[in-house]
Amino acid sequence: MESKNTHPESLMEAVTFFSDKHVCHDYMTRIKWPDGCVTCPQCKSKNIGEIKTRCMFKCRDCKKQFSTKVGTIFEDSPLSLQKWFVAVWCIANAKNGISSCELARAIKVTQKTAWFMLHRIRLAMKTQSFTKRIKGEIEGDETFIGGKMRNMHKSKRAALPKGRGTVGKAIVQGLIERGGEVRVRVVKDQRRSTLQPIIREHVEPGSAVYTDALKSYEGLSDDYVHAVVDHAVEYVNGRVHTNCMENFWSLLKRALMGTYVAVRPEHLDAYLDEQMMRFNARNGDDAGRFRQVMGNVSGRRVTYRELTA
Repeated sequence: MESKNTHPESLMEAVTFFSDKHVCHDYMTRIKWPDGCVTCPQCKSKNIGEIKTRCMFKCRDCKKQFSTKVGTIFEDSPLSLQKWFVAVWCIANAKNGISSCELARAIKVTQKTAWFMLHRIRLAMKTQSFTKRIKGEIEGDETFIGGKMRNMHKSKRAALPKGRGTVGKAIVQGLIERGGEVRVRVVKDQRRSTLQPIIREHVEPGSAVYTDALKSYEGLSDDYVHAVVDHAVEYVNGRVHTNCMENFWSLLKRALMGTYVAVRPEHLDAYLDEQMMRFNARNGDDAGRFRQVMGNVSGRRVTYRELTA
């Protein structure tokens, strides 16, 4: 599975490698059934025959025909796996993301189709659960995602509640282990009762936690070596700073504002998953990130109705 003979190592190799539908079929078969035992999704029988000319399987018991797309993010898609694999490679390795318009031009589909494809792939990029807490030196920070007031129509500005420039924006909390992974999520507010439980859930007790001077972080010293940098005075005090987290925010906003331009609040989590996966796999290569995403396509599915409800 990991040999260079069965995996492309660059985008050019990927386009050539996956140009044959039979190669794509074999590749997906190895991903879905790594033990080589194909199972019917309908009756769970292992008495399966293969229709090689159509890249399909047929259950000899229930007589149902099925493809390798069943039970994956590709299910019910009329698009070929050749196009899907190129789309996965592009979004997994584009540092600032790839827009639906750009993907549509690249693989010759409509913008609407490309948008749906990207959201399905983002589902495969999502980390279902973090198996262990981060430790060592941890930086914690929040950022605000949303349109600038000066870019809004007068009627929309008037409809917003009065307050600071953060009113009407989504709040994203982030934690990063220096030299390690980042974890981000949308939160409802900046209250202590919201931010601190997330830190205690994801950070190993006894770790050094560096934050800004937000009052909501007061009390972390009970379980952590908590140090604060007051951004009204300075941004760095020895090893106490949140610059690593600020670097991630910069990458995230470059993608949201430069590539995607407009992101609806209900889809923000998906874009966070996308950027988080690429960042956490930053020390790998393009082929490794592609394999990581492809390894998560099974057992996940989202419909267009669910995305647009």
